[in-house]
Amino acid sequence: MALEQNVQEGIDQWLQGNYDEETKQQIRGLIDANAETELTDSFYKSLEFGTGGLRGIMGPGSNRINKYTIGTATQGLCNYLLSKYPGQRISVAIAHDSRNNSDYFAKITADVFSANGIFVYFFSELRPTPELSFAIRQLGCKSGVMLTASHNPKEYNGYKAYGPDGGQFTSPDDKLVIAEVNKIGSIDEVRFERVDENIQFILEDIDNRYLDAITALSVSPEAIGRQKELKIVYSPIHGTGITLVPKALSRFGFTNVHVVEEQSQPDGNFPTVVYPNPEEKEAMTLALRKAAEIDADLVLATDPDADRVGIAVKNLEGEFVLLNGNQTGSLLINYLLSAWEEKGKLDGNQYIVKTIVTSNLIEAIASKKQVKYYNTLTGFKYIGQLMTELEGKAYFIGGGEESYGYLVGDLVRDKDAVVSAAFIAEMTAFYKDKGSSLFEALIGMYEEYGFYKEELVSITKKGKSGAEEIKALMEKFRNNPPATLGGSAVLTLKDYEQGIETDLQTKTTRQLELPKSDVLQFITEDGSIVSARPSGTEPKIKFYCSVNTSLPDSTAFAATDRQLSEKIDSVMKDLGV
Repeated sequence: MALEQNVQEGIDQWLQGNYDEETKQQIRGLIDANAETELTDSFYKSLEFGTGGLRGIMGPGSNRINKYTIGTATQGLCNYLLSKYPGQRISVAIAHDSRNNSDYFAKITADVFSANGIFVYFFSELRPTPELSFAIRQLGCKSGVMLTASHNPKEYNGYKAYGPDGGQFTSPDDKLVIAEVNKIGSIDEVRFERVDENIQFILEDIDNRYLDAITALSVSPEAIGRQKELKIVYSPIHGTGITLVPKALSRFGFTNVHVVEEQSQPDGNFPTVVYPNPEEKEAMTLALRKAAEIDADLVLATDPDADRVGIAVKNLEGEFVLLNGNQTGSLLINYLLSAWEEKGKLDGNQYIVKTIVTSNLIEAIASKKQVKYYNTLTGFKYIGQLMTELEGKAYFIGGGEESYGYLVGDLVRDKDAVVSAAFIAEMTAFYKDKGSSLFEALIGMYEEYGFYKEELVSITKKGKSGAEEIKALMEKFRNNPPATLGGSAVLTLKDYEQGIETDLQTKTTRQLELPKSDVLQFITEDGSIVSARPSGTEPKIKFYCSVNTSLPDSTAFAATDRQLSEKIDSVMKDLGV
């Protein structure tokens, strides 16, 4: 077996270094099995501590999630905090989800913080990511860490690092943390020796503060009171949502919530699904079956760390259909602004936020309601950053991104499936109280603002070779943008990596205002938009397609929906994906 030099050097370092014997035996086992591809993927680089932290497959090696990569990341974060806050008492909060080893990695993280003299508030049981963000703000912490790989398959785990505002680190602090992590040249620099007096367990007090604060945000309690028997099916998909989502729904006033028992127990093997992702219809199968049994009004499902929520509702034929993230996000914003408007609460000092790959229908809604809207780069940390910048100047009503992540109110700085589930239920009650189903409300929204339809195509490219293929694809589109998409001329190319918007007809350019990011957007003459970007958390390149037209009335819904689907197919065919 002939391995590349850097791979062999990495293997030798781990076999000869101060690593535990179990880890070394795992590496020797891969060598004995001639597992060349796995050894290469495990050691060809160090797992990158990105702007959101770490995410990867669990196992031995520098490019895997394990005790040592978690410890190194935490030591780097400690060094950053100690440098930024010299002489100050520094505290952090740590939580974990239901994934295999998340509790163990959380303990390692706490050990390293405590060994560096940093005080740790440690959630004694698994809890959702948004509650960690809330706890950081409530407890006055300088940072926080969530051990989770979100909705990735069971082989994965990860490490999300947060700043003092409860949001994931953004520039310049993200780069400073990364620099400190990259400075660590040896595992011997990591302090693993736990100091018990620097660790305090937390749980129910923060739970109650969080649930109380969420409940206080409710806009339509009267509608809930009249529709409290609304039939809701909820699945946590073996994740942390079971700890808080049913309680939040109860606090809001809903009395007829049915939990999918087969998926109610936290389990990192996710035994009933292929992927624990509410974006996948397969993951919703059991919830949909339960909904059909009881003739539910609403189906909710959250991912393992309960920051994303997927929903299903009955269509005009009474069949349950999944709504995508753009549909749910647009409905939620439209509901919030409509409910605020009904209560006379919109005074021009409110705003909403979405990402650049999320439906422009949200912009149309905000414009008509005369509410200010902002676009950010993909990643909820940018929404959180904007919220922190505007704190005390304007009020954040809500926002979200197409990948099923939404937030209502300013209690946290990350997407929040707990508050979102409660408000989606409230929204359903609001419309039912007016004699409308949520699906009918969706069609009504399209009639008023235009029928926008979006589709996401993800192409998986694993390992070192896959990363190189994704890079080559982006360069191809960057240097040779398509002339037409779906029969319409491509007029504009927005290259967020270079920070330049180009008019492809006149070849004139202008600077983009957002920070640099590896995203390309093609905008056609008829208003279609295609965005291409490598995923920051998975070995994928993603293509987001958005098309739109008018919807004259509800009877034209099915035909217009088919027309837009055909348009998307045409656009993606022209793009070659």
